[in-house]
Amino acid sequence: MTSLTTHRRSFIKWLAAAPVLATIAGRELSNKLSAAVGKSTANVYERIGVRPFINARGTWTYLSGSLELPEVRTAMEAASQQFVDMFELQRAAGKRLAELSGAESGMVTSGAAGAMAAATAACIAGKDQANIWQLPDTTGLKNEVIMLGGRSPFDSAIRLAGAKLVMASSQGDLDGAFTDKTAMVYTTWRDERLAKVLAITKKAGVPLLLDDAAGIPPIENLSRYAKAGADLYCFSGGKGLRGPQCSGLLLGRKDLIEAALANCSPWEGAVCRAMKVGKEEIIGLLAAVEAWSRIDLSKLNAEWAKRVGRIAKLVEIVPGVTSDIKIPADGNSYPTLTVHWDEKQFRLTVEECDRQLRASNPRIEVLTSSNPSLLSVIHEGGPKEQALARQPNQLQIVSMTLQEGEDLIVGQRLRDILRNARKNAGG
Repeated sequence: MTSLTTHRRSFIKWLAAAPVLATIAGRELSNKLSAAVGKSTANVYERIGVRPFINARGTWTYLSGSLELPEVRTAMEAASQQFVDMFELQRAAGKRLAELSGAESGMVTSGAAGAMAAATAACIAGKDQANIWQLPDTTGLKNEVIMLGGRSPFDSAIRLAGAKLVMASSQGDLDGAFTDKTAMVYTTWRDERLAKVLAITKKAGVPLLLDDAAGIPPIENLSRYAKAGADLYCFSGGKGLRGPQCSGLLLGRKDLIEAALANCSPWEGAVCRAMKVGKEEIIGLLAAVEAWSRIDLSKLNAEWAKRVGRIAKLVEIVPGVTSDIKIPADGNSYPTLTVHWDEKQFRLTVEECDRQLRASNPRIEVLTSSNPSLLSVIHEGGPKEQALARQPNQLQIVSMTLQEGEDLIVGQRLRDILRNARKNAGG
């Protein structure tokens, strides 16, 4: 490549980034003026020594999930003003969730993991109060749960109800995994395999729980699994749904939902009593589901794509840096920017860049292969995990959790880190 061609491409990248750079300059001036008139940056977290951050990593539980929709905050505030009977509230919520989803019934749980536990208890103990009180002791009860596709870091939610896990890595293993003790099949398979698996489980008379914790958006998944005939399925309420952080949804057959409710709070003596959700979470999550029925996801995706697009323009000013934007198909389906550079040439690893972003002011969290919330002793070892382990570490920026204007801060800081690394490496 000639020097002239290199300079020409560099000029084109600078030209593409010019509007973004102009916006940054304007924002910096506005921030200086705001500081001059005494606007305070103190908040409830900094007051007790906790450092908030710009979230470019996505809706991770250890990073407090997502930010609630305005409709959710309003609904929760209203719900906090009065007393209600929690049995009545969950039944009414189940009826409304059935109307919104097409499932026979539903309930609000303490996250997707809480839904997993409640579903397991329902399939083992049913509504029999003696059986419910007996859990997690499963003597004399069906207590085996087939883990179709392998284990999960979240399967302790299934085991705590007293279940014994039985592995079935592939669909071909499923038939041989059934015994007279099988209470439930658990899977995260959401593709064309689901219909084939449901045909097998229904023939065996065993309910299937589908876990799609990060499956909303799109909101169509709320009804998709009911149409497919899933016995039970669950979502997180504090991720893409942008409902209360400590909430989840369990939907499906009415008899199984009623059994799940019988194994949960407010029942005293139920194994899932500790997984309490309040009236505020129930009303808040209903508000989130109702809000999503009115949201135009295509417009949201366009706005999210613009945000990561602006970051791409800023970092690509640095010679040797490239990027691409894609929407993952297997959950957390938001426009996601991947930034590429030669770690040896820049003498900068993805891990070190991640560390520098976190040490920034403001702190910035991005997506890499690291998972600070995963117990170090967990090694799932399934085909998916083995494939992920072979992939090189990469730095990604998830658009959905970025707030307005934060894309410019992230782009600037990441550009500076990459530019300084290239300069120090003699590039």
